[in-house]
Amino acid sequence: MLPKKIILATANANKAREFQDLLPGMRVEPKPAGFKLPEETGNTFEDNARLKARALREWYLQTASLADGKPPWVMADDSGIEVSALAGGPGIYSSRYAGEQATDVENVSKLLADLSGNPDRSARFVCVIVCYSPEGLEYIAEGELKGVIAAEPHGEFGFGYDPVFIPENYSTTVSELAGEEKNRISHRARAAQSLLSQLGDGR
Repeated sequence: MLPKKIILATANANKAREFQDLLPGMRVEPKPAGFKLPEETGNTFEDNARLKARALREWYLQTASLADGKPPWVMADDSGIEVSALAGGPGIYSSRYAGEQATDVENVSKLLADLSGNPDRSARFVCVIVCYSPEGLEYIAEGELKGVIAAEPHGEFGFGYDPVFIPENYSTTVSELAGEEKNRISHRARAAQSLLSQLGDGR
């Protein structure tokens, strides 16, 4: 059976809302106010997702009052964009590509500048989820969305690199897609579907 509730290790309200839509049948709640996200020091998306999920689980074990002695279901994801012409960059540094406190607009502007004049615009969005059951079983789910980088931003929806990413077999950016369509094809959607299939197998 799927868990009724799962705690997501993120301070990103957009991401929490997106996962709520992507994981029907369970309530997705953001991290508690008292939990501080660890520094993302991993070398891969999976490393960083695991760092956050493990830290949240440990926080519950050490600081929370657990009626049954077990922490809740917890999960974390790490995601970003990998651009072929940039040797897979910005990758795990996607959210801070233009600096530690960079905004989405600044990150997108740097990406477009770095690709200026380059004919190879191929890229992919990647998402890796790491989830822990109350008993400590680990589940890993991955998803990707291939596409190309547009010459300039388009669209009003989405966040991050959505305004400049055109999915494979589409002619518009992710930011121009309706929420329902984005949630059907996105890298997070595909990772969420993989997680749901694992959690629904009775383990």
